[in-house]
Parts: sequence; structure tokens; C-alpha cells
Amino acid sequence: MTDLITLLNDLLWGSILVYLLVGVGVYFTVRLGFIQFRHFGHMFSVLKNSRKADNAGISSFQALCTSLAARVGTGNMAGVAVALTAGGPGAIFWMWLIAMLGMATAFAESTLAQLYKTKDDDGNYRGGPAYYMEKGLGMRWMGVLFSIFLIIAFGLVFNAVQANSIANAMHTAFGWNTLYVGLAVVALSAVVIFGGIKRIARVAELVVPVMALAYLALALFIMLSNIEQVPAVLTLIVKSAFGLQEAAAGGLGYAIAQAMINGIKRGLFSNEAGMGSAPNAAASATPYPPHPASQGYVQMLGVFTDTIVICSATVAIILMSGEYLGINTEVTGIELTQRALSAQVGEWGSIFVAVAIFFFAFTSIIANYSYAETNLIFLEHNHKAGLGLFRLVVLGMVMFGAMASLPVVWTLADVSMGLMAIVNLVAIILLSSIVIKLAKDYNRQLKEGKVPTFNADDFPELKSQLEEGIWDKKFD
Repeated sequence: MTDLITLLNDLLWGSILVYLLVGVGVYFTVRLGFIQFRHFGHMFSVLKNSRKADNAGISSFQALCTSLAARVGTGNMAGVAVALTAGGPGAIFWMWLIAMLGMATAFAESTLAQLYKTKDDDGNYRGGPAYYMEKGLGMRWMGVLFSIFLIIAFGLVFNAVQANSIANAMHTAFGWNTLYVGLAVVALSAVVIFGGIKRIARVAELVVPVMALAYLALALFIMLSNIEQVPAVLTLIVKSAFGLQEAAAGGLGYAIAQAMINGIKRGLFSNEAGMGSAPNAAASATPYPPHPASQGYVQMLGVFTDTIVICSATVAIILMSGEYLGINTEVTGIELTQRALSAQVGEWGSIFVAVAIFFFAFTSIIANYSYAETNLIFLEHNHKAGLGLFRLVVLGMVMFGAMASLPVVWTLADVSMGLMAIVNLVAIILLSSIVIKLAKDYNRQLKEGKVPTFNADDFPELKSQLEEGIWDKKFD
């Protein structure tokens, strides 16, 4: 079974997804007129009024924090370390590149999720790739396929990955038994996820900004303390990305391939652009400006914050520590990050990482669950019949993850994520003309000095596809 999973993982990531992700990222970057660069400042402007919401939705800020809760987790601490030890420093360059391209992809998928959102039994907004596959493409079977992959990936496998990192970090820092750590995480997760999507959003809104700022402050302190190393570290990353470090040794092609594959793989795991996960949070928001494209800008900022800011902080900590010993070394994952930080600030560095990974990974568990919940509701035609049982299964996977070994869990995560991403990327390419129209409509109104507002009457070809009552009432 392990061999089959490994074979499928190699097929997905060795060829198909690398080209698909880069290709779709380039496509949307060009078609949207390099929106992530031209409108970089506007991403922050949208957040000025991001705390507004109506009774059916969460605020844009809560949607951003929920998506960041899912994004900012093991990918930022353990995943960066795995990328460095598997692909070398050059993997970081490709991680950055896929994030910059992925910002345009994130704009597309989150804009579509907002457009095609609906309401569940309780009157809360729900939406995401499964919904735009059904409503926009008229392909419910495709939405069902995506939902199944997402439930496996986020509801089950990814939560095992997050619990695995929490248990290992606590064991390394405090020597705590992974069984007891697992039980504690299960108990805390249960309190939040049984409270529904609005409680998840409130917890994310409180925890994520505090932990992210604390982690960034520590990384900034380390960078300033080792400011003379910064040019050398940047040079190492760029040279390794193109195999210049390895050219003399004759392993040029292999080195570049490993750097690309591991950088893109771990980059996607961290920022999730194109995967189809963050749109589930984006669809739950009451957007302001009241236009689907405004959530596209919010989620572009999420990709930038996750990879370019927080992942880079981990890179700085590891590469400036002297603990990084090259590829294929035994020390990897969260243990390498803990050792690197301890080498810089002393023994309490390991404790800080353990605490940070606990909060980052815990918020990832509850946000991942919220994505899976939305897709289970899609499968049940917006009803909530099976939620209680599903929550218990999710908690069981959290417990399993705390006790499982790292390589098997990571490989499972890669496969499920890859299948999910392929289905979503095909869908957003098929719906790309709608994304372009919405982006042009939003930016035309912005240039005219108006607050961009979506009017379904301006898009007669879409009216029959949209959920009745969602876009009729204007939010103010």
C-alpha cells in the first residue's frame, strides 16, 4: 500500500501538477493583467472595511483569518524544513515563484466561490469549488468528486498531519507523551468544531494574527542579529534554484528537478493557491466592497502573507542558524526548525516553536474541518444530516495523526492534495472568462471612483446560474 501511494505521489508531483500549477498561474497572471503586482496595494485597501458582515456571513477579515488558519501551519515550519532537506535551498526560490503566480490563481478561485455561493439550512453562506462546478459548469459530478477529495484531504489527512506536528513538537520541547498530547488536541478541537463555522471564524480571528506577529517578530530579530548573512543566504537560494551550486559536481539536472518539485510541492501545501481550499472560506464572507472580486483580493493577500512573509521567516531562521547540513539529512521537519531557533536564541527557542506550532496547527485543524464541513453539506444538498458522525471521524483522524510516523502522513497529504488541485484547476480554467469579466467590472467601477458593487442585471448570462436572493439584496 505504501509503495502504491508513493508511486501515485511521484506521478502527480513528478510531472502533472508541476506543469499544471505553473501553467494556470501564468495564464491567470497574464489574463488578469498581472493583477497581483499592479494592484498589490489594493489588497490592503480592501481590508480597511473588512470587519463588516451581515447575519448570513462572516466578515472578510474573519474569512482571511480562517483561510490563514488553514494555510499557516505545518507547511510554514515543518514543510519549509522538509523542502530544504529534500530539495536544497533552491526549493525556496520555487516556493516563492509558485506563490507569486498562485496569487492570481487564488484571485480567480475565490472570486468564483463568492459569485456562486448559496445558503445552508441555518441561513449561513456556503460555497467553494464544488458549488461553482455545479452552478457555473453544470457539472455536479465534478463537484462531488472535488468534495470527496477535499473531505479526504482536509477533513482527514491534513488534520492528521497537523496533529503529527503538534505531538512531535511537544515531545521534542517538553518530552510529553504523544498519546496525551493527541487526547488534549482532540478535546480542544471538539469544543470549537461542534460550535460551527462562526465559532471557528471567531477563534481564528483571535489566535492567528497574534501568533503570526509573534513569530515574525522573532524571525526579524534573528535576521537583524545576522544581517551580514542575508546577502549570502539569498545568493545561495538563487544559485541552488538553477543548479549553479551543483554544476561542478555533475548533478545539475537532478538538482534543479529536486529543487523545483520540492519547492512547488511544499509551497502549494503551505499557501494552497489553486488547490480549492481557501475559496470555501471566501464564500462564507459578506464581501465589502459588495462584489465577488473583493474576496479575490483578500485571498491574494492570504497567499502573499503565508509564503512570502511567514515561510520566508522560517527560511531565515534555518539557514542563518548553522543547523542546516544539506539535503537528505536525518534531522528534518519541525525538529530542524526547533534546533535552528534554539541555536539562535537558546533553549527557549525550541519551546517557542512548540507553542507556535501548537497554535498554528490547532487553528489549521479547525479551519480544515470547516472546509470539509462545507463540502459534506454540498454532498447532502445543503442539509446537515451527517455532521455529528463526521465530526467524530475527524477527531479520530486527529488522534491517529498524533501517533503516526511523518513520512507516510506527508505522502498521503501530497496525493490527496494533488488530486483535489487537478479537479479545481480544470474547473477554474473552464470558468476563466467569468473571472476576467468580474475583474474588469470591479476595476472599471474603482477607476470611476465608485465603491465596486456587483449587479447581476449587468451579467444576464449569469443570472440563471446564481442562487436566488444572494446577490439581489445589496450590502451596505
